[in-house]
Amino acid sequence: MDRCAGKRLADWLRQEGHDVLDSRELGPDPGDRALLEIAAREKRILITIDTDFGGFVFQEGMAHAGIVRLPDVPSDKRIAIFTELFARHAIDLESGAVITIRGNRIRVSQSPGK
Repeated sequence: MDRCAGKRLADWLRQEGHDVLDSRELGPDPGDRALLEIAAREKRILITIDTDFGGFVFQEGMAHAGIVRLPDVPSDKRIAIFTELFARHAIDLESGAVITIRGNRIRVSQSPGK
């Protein structure tokens, strides 16, 4: 989990039984590229509010195990969004999709090579 996605969401995901690695636990911010590489190597879905990860995947072809982007979702709405994601998009999450949430719209994209 990218540090910008919030500790509250990370804590909630853990309470729900998910194995979460919060980037804060890695020490100083390793940077977005390194974070994506770590998540891919460990077969983890990356959760972020940053939009540059889409460029890494779709333009540069970087490997990943799935990405959830929350670029304009307020922190107090993120848990509700993930409740919906787990209920409606579990297969997409498991398949390594890139999921972008903007407002009430959820867009699911498969990256090249997936």
